[in-house]
Amino acid sequence: MTKKYRLTDEYIDFYSKKLYRIESLIDFANIKKGDKGGFVESEHNLSQNGDCWISNNALVYASARIFDNAFVTGNAMVFENAKVGGWATVYGYAKVHNDAVVHGNAIIYGNTWIYGNAKVFGNAKVFDDARVCDNTRVCDNAEVCDNAIVVGDAMVHGEALIYGNAVIKNNNDYIVFKNNFSSGRYFTWTRSNDMWKVGCFYGNSKELLEKAKLDGEKVYEGYKAYVDLVEKLKNL
Repeated sequence: MTKKYRLTDEYIDFYSKKLYRIESLIDFANIKKGDKGGFVESEHNLSQNGDCWISNNALVYASARIFDNAFVTGNAMVFENAKVGGWATVYGYAKVHNDAVVHGNAIIYGNTWIYGNAKVFGNAKVFDDARVCDNTRVCDNAEVCDNAIVVGDAMVHGEALIYGNAVIKNNNDYIVFKNNFSSGRYFTWTRSNDMWKVGCFYGNSKELLEKAKLDGEKVYEGYKAYVDLVEKLKNL
């Protein structure tokens, strides 16, 4: 097998581990022969197959594995037994570790931590200072961001938008609705902080209805019906 990269003599000492900068040996994807990449502990960390790559100051070490066409860049870190595959991208200061798996077209960035047995896949995005851990799943077109935390055995999926300081511990901690009275877009209510994410809007029930009034009676009545439904569910 023709190798696509090698370990250079440049290295850093990182928590008693020696991590080596990689260098491309061939042209592939957007990488040119001779391009320097990020740091790995050994060739186990980055597959010689596919278009996967580690660039800038990203670190991948221990038993972690980057494969398929995944891309890890910036100051991101992937370590322990974590795996990043598919077309996934991890960048910024994001950390993926323990036995976490990121794959599909998932995008992880910011100061996000993905750990435990968590899996992020599909077209999901996790960013800002969010945390996804334990046995959770974030998938489809879901987004988890800001300071939100997804823990336990929860699955955040579909068109869910988990924002702010929401804490999702199980599947009853959020509800995704569809605006079938005007725009047709999806919007999300989160139980822990009693907040609504609707397009660019993020706020409580009162703020949502005040904004909806500006868009006309039909829109107001539509959102009010969902707000009233949630109030009933909260009391069950």
